[in-house]
Amino acid sequence: MKFEQYRIAEGIKTSISKLGYKKPTDIQFKSIPAILNGEDVMAIAQTGTGKTAAFAIPILHIIQSKKITGRPDGVKCLVMAPTHELALQIENVFVTLGKNVRANIACIHGGVDQEPQIAQLDKGVDILIATPGRMFDLVSQKALNLTRVEILVLDEADQMLDLGFIKDVTDLMYLLPKKRQTLFFSATINEQIKKLAYKLVKDAIRIQISPKDPVAKNIDHAVAFVEMDDKRFFLENFLKNHVDQKVLIFVRTQIRAERVKKAMERVLVDCETLHGGMEQLERENTMAAFRSGEIMVLIATDVSARGIDIENVEYVINYDLPDSSEHYVHRVGRTGRGRNLGQAISFCSPEEKPLLEEIEENLGKEIKRMEISKKDYQYTLEVTETKKDDWQSLMEEDEEDSKFRKRRKEKRDK
Repeated sequence: MKFEQYRIAEGIKTSISKLGYKKPTDIQFKSIPAILNGEDVMAIAQTGTGKTAAFAIPILHIIQSKKITGRPDGVKCLVMAPTHELALQIENVFVTLGKNVRANIACIHGGVDQEPQIAQLDKGVDILIATPGRMFDLVSQKALNLTRVEILVLDEADQMLDLGFIKDVTDLMYLLPKKRQTLFFSATINEQIKKLAYKLVKDAIRIQISPKDPVAKNIDHAVAFVEMDDKRFFLENFLKNHVDQKVLIFVRTQIRAERVKKAMERVLVDCETLHGGMEQLERENTMAAFRSGEIMVLIATDVSARGIDIENVEYVINYDLPDSSEHYVHRVGRTGRGRNLGQAISFCSPEEKPLLEEIEENLGKEIKRMEISKKDYQYTLEVTETKKDDWQSLMEEDEEDSKFRKRRKEKRDK
């Protein structure tokens, strides 16, 4: 079935056509009719498969229909996202698809001045994309009224219903009308989160694409066993052999991100960082530069993993292994977006092997091994421009790794 055959507003079809899309992806094909019919939906699909458009297209049609028939002013659709980056990305999809639709779209999030956001709300907003913190701030100030919301979307539902956000979501339910359509979209979801989700929906239609492997089939992902102190040398070697390609590197902490950046700059590799310790405007500027190709190498923490939807990221490097399979899926899913091919490589040190075992157990399969011969390993160490006697940096990394191992032990002992 082609998009032109759907019973959606012609303006939306025009926007879809201009983007060059003719047929819906699997998640779009299964979700759009259900949402148009007013059903509650719980959709689970791999990253990069068009989940945002799967709910944006039918929501824009519904809003357009209400605009034509006439209805009271007020926010009609609320989309909740866990991070600033993801909220902005969702807004971009709605704006792009809704260029020819009568729908007012806005995004509110923390880290920036709230006054322009309040002014935009005062003018009238149909579709609101929000992060929890700023949303509750504006509700408490009576600058935001959610009593007319008819559609609630929780994007990255696994994180929105996790311990860090579940109270926010529970509190949100008291602000919304009981009669509403609720949509959950995520790449991963475990049994505990699933139970919580079902408490918030009514007879939800469950849509699950490729449940056996949460990593998209167009992503080739593998793990390389590298000593912790040698990771910088292998990263340097990789980046110098992929100069003209866009590479996204994930590390464990903000401090580690800055240290890896300095290590790469010492060997004349240009790169930037993206993490929660940066000002929002700085993060947005960095994302824009990475999207445009002004920056080709970006070092990020997990806070950004769910908000980076950038075409042509050829490689994802897990400089540090993540602490969960969910984070692994979202990290590697930053490459191979849509129908593009992508590659992901994870550096695993001896200390991180328990993490790898946990990730593989939850994925239900072994991650492909990258075999590195002793000769190639030694060659990588020998050709590096990094000073191997840089004891200060090594001590700093060792201190960081010691803290990490201590946190992991405390977590296992609980």
